[in-house]
Amino acid sequence: MDYRSIGTLRVSLVGLGCNNFGMRIDAAAAERVVHAALDAGINFFDTADIYGSTKSEEFLGRALAGRRDRAIVATKFGMAVDEQRKGARPEYVTRACDDSLRRLDIDHIDLYQLHQPDPDVPIAETLGALDGLVKAGKVREIGCSNFSAEQLDEAERAAKSGAARFVSVQNEYSLLHREPERVVLPACDRLGLAFLPFFPLASGLLTGKFEPGKPAPADSRLSLRWTSRFTTDKNVRIAEALKAFAAARHHTLLELAFSWLASRPQVASVIAGATSPEQVRANAAAVNWSLSPEDLAEIDRLTP
Repeated sequence: MDYRSIGTLRVSLVGLGCNNFGMRIDAAAAERVVHAALDAGINFFDTADIYGSTKSEEFLGRALAGRRDRAIVATKFGMAVDEQRKGARPEYVTRACDDSLRRLDIDHIDLYQLHQPDPDVPIAETLGALDGLVKAGKVREIGCSNFSAEQLDEAERAAKSGAARFVSVQNEYSLLHREPERVVLPACDRLGLAFLPFFPLASGLLTGKFEPGKPAPADSRLSLRWTSRFTTDKNVRIAEALKAFAAARHHTLLELAFSWLASRPQVASVIAGATSPEQVRANAAAVNWSLSPEDLAEIDRLTP
């Protein structure tokens, strides 16, 4: 496993997204997945307070008991846990962090991320609260998610000298969603931010298990109603073309999806969910294809 940097953190190039914990798998299954990830060299675990209705953090914390020193734990706040627990006001930032620390049963969060911009709170106020958490030793690094390039620039301007600043941004990015290349990835270069892609497999469409004209496997993420936006006719056609491209080079679509993202220098870790140890091991092994310039040019042609 290769490792890259998010601020002062060294994270595995493949990370484990924990949004299935408490939603699609229980605590025992989550523990098996986490232990398989550690055994495969994965040290980066990304969760959020809202995942699994707060159960994801609890399950991750239990699974890491006795192995915390081997893990880089990232979590998020800001989306609504309920009507009282949401947003990015300074007083809530502190409460949200303490709640996550309790659920995770750890004494510090390695990467604490604002899950989405809060239009009602100046970013300088949120950054001030996050800086307080860093100075208190509760958080090591801070990041953001679902931010535009303009919002990243605004946050950089608002960060006070010597205070904590965002070191990462987590946005959707995959072979089927290349929008970050327009302005967000250049902003990462300009500001020295690590990029963390979510939905790297387009919610399962890029695993290679989906077959056109057939329903998604019953146990797959694509079988969930909210994933229908991924299975448009255009996306299915592109995925099939990419699958054929990979097969012609003796690789799988899964390997292509991971290795293509890993070829982006801004990407620090490709975060993908898993519901079984077998999926974890497949994900961990999927970044070993070094794509040539010719390969990348052909992929550009296939994914306009």
